[in-house]
Amino acid sequence: MILFTILLLLLGLVLLAGGVWLASLGGSLYYAIAGIALIIAGLASKARRPVARCVYAAFLACTAIWALWESGHDWWPLASRLGVFLLLAIPLLFPGPKAQRGGIMVLAPVWVVVGLITVSSLAFDRHRIDGQLNDQIVSADPEMGDISDESWHAYGRSNFGQRYSPLDQITLENVGNLEKAWQYQTGDLQLPKDVGEITYEATPIKIGNSLFLCTPHNWLVALDADTGEEQWVHDANVPMESQRQHQTCRGVSYLPPSEGDTNEIDVQLIKKPAEDLASVQCDAQIFMPTSDARLLAVDPETGARCSGFAEDGSLDLMHNMPFKQAGFYYSTSPPVVANGLVVVAGAVNDNYDINSPSGVIRAYDAKTGELQWNWDPGNPEETAPIAEGETYSTSTPNSWAVASADEELGLIYFPMGNRVPDQLGMYRSENDEKYASSVVALSIETGKVAWVQQFVHHDLWDMDTPAQPSLVDLDTENGKEPALVVPTKQGDVYVLNRKTGEPIIPISELKAPQGTIEGDYAAETQPISGLSFRPPELTEADMWGASAVDQMICRIKFRSLNYEGQYTPPSEQGTIVYPGNFGVFNWGSIAVDPERQVMFGMPLYLAFTSTLVPKDGADLGETNQGEQGVNENAGAPYAVDMKPFLSPMGIPCQQPPWGYVAGADLRTGEVVWKRKNGTIYDMTPLPLPIEMGVPGIGGPIVTAGGVAFMAASVDDYLRAYDLTTGKQIWETRLPAGGQATPMTYLNSKGEQMVVIVAGGHGSIGTTFGDYVIAYKLP
Repeated sequence: MILFTILLLLLGLVLLAGGVWLASLGGSLYYAIAGIALIIAGLASKARRPVARCVYAAFLACTAIWALWESGHDWWPLASRLGVFLLLAIPLLFPGPKAQRGGIMVLAPVWVVVGLITVSSLAFDRHRIDGQLNDQIVSADPEMGDISDESWHAYGRSNFGQRYSPLDQITLENVGNLEKAWQYQTGDLQLPKDVGEITYEATPIKIGNSLFLCTPHNWLVALDADTGEEQWVHDANVPMESQRQHQTCRGVSYLPPSEGDTNEIDVQLIKKPAEDLASVQCDAQIFMPTSDARLLAVDPETGARCSGFAEDGSLDLMHNMPFKQAGFYYSTSPPVVANGLVVVAGAVNDNYDINSPSGVIRAYDAKTGELQWNWDPGNPEETAPIAEGETYSTSTPNSWAVASADEELGLIYFPMGNRVPDQLGMYRSENDEKYASSVVALSIETGKVAWVQQFVHHDLWDMDTPAQPSLVDLDTENGKEPALVVPTKQGDVYVLNRKTGEPIIPISELKAPQGTIEGDYAAETQPISGLSFRPPELTEADMWGASAVDQMICRIKFRSLNYEGQYTPPSEQGTIVYPGNFGVFNWGSIAVDPERQVMFGMPLYLAFTSTLVPKDGADLGETNQGEQGVNENAGAPYAVDMKPFLSPMGIPCQQPPWGYVAGADLRTGEVVWKRKNGTIYDMTPLPLPIEMGVPGIGGPIVTAGGVAFMAASVDDYLRAYDLTTGKQIWETRLPAGGQATPMTYLNSKGEQMVVIVAGGHGSIGTTFGDYVIAYKLP
């Protein structure tokens, strides 16, 4: 009993001290009052007085009423508010000596009732939206890009970026029978000197009967699509670079043979590394961007470089750059091959230096590598190839995500990021302001701007447009319209006419918070789409933790930071950015069914914090820490510290669920269903398969069989879902994190295969590996 008394007194003192601090910030009085109650109960228990049980019973009952008032009948919020206190009551429920038995009949029923209320909340899901997507074919012969049904020729299957396959062997009825067909390991593993953001995000492409994929260190691998047998590996020999923000390759691109027959590929099984082969004349070509800013053209049959492209198959993308710091510019996404051109964009490191490489987008002759046009957001009217000795504009908005193209319309669509530095807007030109955080449609032939639609005005939050647009024809009140569907970090899904850029689903403007550092400003309004997965604003009651103390500390942090809702400007005080920098949607994008005209997505809800750190000429210690941490902003008066909004125990300060799957009707803009996704199996020391709705990053695919496939979440599983309802219908354990988008195809025997790359993700800490795994029906 002495230890119990000490525990009550210590917990009471901590809650009282923290509660007074929280109350001084304008927060809840509960914690201070709870601290006093626990101290009284502790002192009474020390004196072995029966009143201790009565005090504790009153405290527990009041805590339950307060918890229900704040959070409703919701398991995870109730568990964090009541769980520890229910456990602490157990010693008081034992009778002990006769003189100390008073009060048990008061405490016991309170404990039982509060426990039942808490446990019974497990049976309810207050966050779920139940419904059924349209399951009828709306468009019998939809446009899906120029690709045969059995293949997967580009990152999103075709340049339309739908991530939809017309294959239907795998159905809702038989998907539970899927079994592993083969497994391959690339051998490209995490190295001691790698940057923190090393990730396996690659989606293979399937040409003929071969798969082609890239690894984080830019190995290009060819596999037999039937067996997973290695055919060849081309190592780009990328040097290590500590200033590189990402070590990622999302995929490769394909140029068909000149005669246009995309299946006449006879891949050879070679006995020595492909990079050691002499370069060859190529008919078809595989393009791979590298993290040291090159574009390689490789022969799909042998893995040798294509001698006719650029300099012996290698194109230096640093040409004409205004600044050329090592590791500051590279491509993580595959280029777009369209109308005889290979069109390349690239990532510029966030917040490293105000004088950084350009975000220019360039088109090269796909056979020769000769520059055909360049679109520089800082000088958007001049798209003729830049002259030798001239340079592109400094630090302009860049496009690091996957682009899409409609070759019939002659347009290519780029999701645009921000101009660095992300949180400091005083360096931006009029053109920077126009094209940042948008989608821009360029002429494939000339690079001229056809239209632009912006999704964030004067972006101060790193709300890059992160995802490949999906192109789909929609039946609307105006008839069939060529649509472009693009999800954003802030949670909107914009549906635009891809020919004109005009909204199909309406866009409106909302007032935004004001107040910035001197010399900057915040836009008065921000756009919002009629189809949106934006979360409600955070409140103090949304703060969470594994215990009452953990939750109280998160509440103190919430009250200490600057937050007036979404788009609260960055500050020296520190600002809550919600949705955070991972975004509601990220590079994994969404999947659309062009026949049913519906979408499947994975909304994510995690808050970040953004703090401007005055430099004043001082040494800030270790800077340029990448995606999470302090980055220098060399040349600017402020560094920036970006990180997830976490409790002292390293879990999100906001209450779960954090991750969902969701379905929406693209014709009406209605979110039809939404379900928690993922378990805490790999988040805790004990492997508990408790469904919580966990974070993730990656993307889905959907099939004509009505099945959606996705891994992505922080537990290492590949899952299948019923596209109509969102119900999970199958899962399989992966040997590493599945933060890559899967794909599907027919092998040479006519069997439908589903392939996922499982290699882990540095930003979210999933298990690292080097696996490529294929599944099929028995």
